[in-house]
Amino acid sequence: MTDYDKALAQFSRVEVAAIAPAELSDRIAGLCAAMRSAGLAAVWLDATSSLGYYTGLALKPSERLHGALISAEGGLLYVTPNFERPKLETLIRLPGEIAVWEEEEDPFALIAGRIGGRIGLDPAMSFGFAARLMAMPGLQVSSAQDLIAAQRRIKSPAELAILQEAMTASLAVQKAVHAGLRRGIGTREVTDFIDAAHGALGLGPVFAAAQFGEATAYPHGVPHEQRLAEGDMVLVDLGGNLHGYHSDITRTYVFGAPTDRQRHLWACEHRAQQAGFAAARPGIACAAVDAAARASLVADGFGPGYLVPGLPHRTGHGLGLDLHEEPWIVAGNRMPLAAGMCFSIEPMLCVYGECGVRLEDIAYMTETGPRWFCSPSESLETPFG
Repeated sequence: MTDYDKALAQFSRVEVAAIAPAELSDRIAGLCAAMRSAGLAAVWLDATSSLGYYTGLALKPSERLHGALISAEGGLLYVTPNFERPKLETLIRLPGEIAVWEEEEDPFALIAGRIGGRIGLDPAMSFGFAARLMAMPGLQVSSAQDLIAAQRRIKSPAELAILQEAMTASLAVQKAVHAGLRRGIGTREVTDFIDAAHGALGLGPVFAAAQFGEATAYPHGVPHEQRLAEGDMVLVDLGGNLHGYHSDITRTYVFGAPTDRQRHLWACEHRAQQAGFAAARPGIACAAVDAAARASLVADGFGPGYLVPGLPHRTGHGLGLDLHEEPWIVAGNRMPLAAGMCFSIEPMLCVYGECGVRLEDIAYMTETGPRWFCSPSESLETPFG
């Protein structure tokens, strides 16, 4: 039995309440108010995370139209293929009318017949579906991106509680990965354990990445299996899903005794992450966080800009029902940080051909400043305190 088998046996499911129907109703009320201000008659929510945000429904997109139409007056209409209706009825958390369509019928005409004037579309729906609605006579179509994103990027206390449980669970998985590493272990065994561990904790597995040695230099790794050797840099990036909300956390450390070069690179990355966190304040532009992290790396001799050795991508992304969502922590984004926003700070230091270091932690903004969901790494030797 490996240490990973023993760790799985010790995990137990985390418990936290899902978003209550009352909060879902409040979200819809907020969207309706925004619709009226924007002159929209309705918003169509496709089978995306925004459908889950407003109705609690978790549906997967397919070639068949399936979602919900919300009118500016607050009406909720579920649209579904008729053969899917029995299943839909077991999933509905908010009461609403159900409109069905048969296989030979046009569901886009069904929607157009229910609403006139301007309709805002779910920004994550496929272009093919959007084009079908845009072709409907008498329907004026625009994007509901700004309306939906304005609500979703500000997390409620209930959302923060779910995210905290998810992040705490994923940190426990990170600790178990670190404790169970052994010489010769393959990256596939590590990622299989990560998925199984999230499942044992009651989270849906979302992604698992393990990179050893030179592969740590590349933000999304390499496509082949790797075997762990003494002195390798180790990068583990993972995430799970709890009540639809995501965790995302990366740790980088050395298997065995680190070299002076590895210590230096890790320290540079750590300074950059701390600089980004220090720059994050309510009212400060998202771009300022990216600029602070990047300036720290430049001061240590890397970059500038996106040049490698250095940071070749943005410093962070929002987190919630989508693994990557607003706010984007990137140069040029003047959006001010506000209480309730959740975002990663991960200014990865890449030295192609050698190794890389990414320390990724998720912060959430309060009225007085940012807070970490989980304590970041303190040192290369003690990545978990």
